Amino acid sequence: MAAATAGQAGRRVVVLDHAPQAGRKILISGGGRCNFTNMDAGAGQFLSGNPHFAKSALARYTPADFLALVQRHRIPWHEKAAGQLFCDRSARDIVDMLLRECAAGQVDMRLSHRIIDVARNSAGLYRVETDQGVFTARSLIVATGGLSIPKLGATGLAHDLARRFGLRVVAPAPALVPLTFGAQDREWMEPLAGLSVRVGITCHSGTGRQARRVTFDDGMVFTHRGLSGPAILQASSYWQPGQALEIDLLPGIDAAQRLLAIKRDRPRAGAVAMLSMLLPQRLAQLLAHASLPEGQLAAMPDAVLTGVAAQLSAWRLNPHGTEGYVKAEVTRGGVDTDCLSSRDMEARDVPGLFMVGEAVDVTGWLGGYNFQWAWASGRAAGQAVAERMD
Repeated sequence: MAAATAGQAGRRVVVLDHAPQAGRKILISGGGRCNFTNMDAGAGQFLSGNPHFAKSALARYTPADFLALVQRHRIPWHEKAAGQLFCDRSARDIVDMLLRECAAGQVDMRLSHRIIDVARNSAGLYRVETDQGVFTARSLIVATGGLSIPKLGATGLAHDLARRFGLRVVAPAPALVPLTFGAQDREWMEPLAGLSVRVGITCHSGTGRQARRVTFDDGMVFTHRGLSGPAILQASSYWQPGQALEIDLLPGIDAAQRLLAIKRDRPRAGAVAMLSMLLPQRLAQLLAHASLPEGQLAAMPDAVLTGVAAQLSAWRLNPHGTEGYVKAEVTRGGVDTDCLSSRDMEARDVPGLFMVGEAVDVTGWLGGYNFQWAWASGRAAGQAVAERMD
């Protein structure tokens, strides 16, 4: 996006990519269909040390703008869930579209070029040494992403370059990633592997006036190592080691009222039967055996049922860690936004150096938000480079 924008404005642009194929991460996204944007994308769906940083770029290149580009290239698409747009055919359509946009700007695409060294000389020119030659330029846009999915070639190059040029880096961590648990928890979790349940998970970020609270109401899946599913992936971006995860197993339901109603209507039912009316059978059995006495509901005090209801609405689990960058869809953290201009992504103290996309400390929710940040931040940098033509 950055290259196409600058190239179509008349700049001479070369793209250096160490991968043998362009857009490999795009190709595997969205189950191969690429959730290329979210029509609801705004700064509120992103985590960052500066929650306002993303506003400028996102406002100047919107989901509607990218959708217009998709439609101009006659790529069929559909809305899978509220605001989430996917290709009808394949993610290949998006990669091909971006390559055609680059070709329209006469961008020189160089694949399989391993970066050896990057420096800036006294004249302000950037020198990029690769295993296939040296390139010099007045502007350098770093769009190399984060550490997630190393099998596709992900590296910490962006973070390394940022530090080399004196930019601070917010500690990177896997995000949009399954959570893992210790051996003690896995012992009771493993029989539930493959089980899916709709939950609500409330997450917190920031402190003081910047404090935010958001609840994700979506699917959760038990695995052999812990928890996954959309709600867990969303929560993982907020989770910090040592924190407990608070899960509402009955989102949108007054659990106490519902349990007492079942007791009234089916007094001869047992605990497992009661919870099975609200939860998948295997989970109902586990929770009933752990939290409720045997026997008929009629014999259970209301206080016992309201206590169980409180547990169902705020089930606390303690993750041990995550599945790491191998399974992470994105990298949280990255180049500190205080070091960059929110308008064009240029380093404040290093003229001509731009950091965009996942390399920056801006992490979107699951559902097309990170792609929209990639398009918007790339566009902003490309426009800034184009405006400096001489």
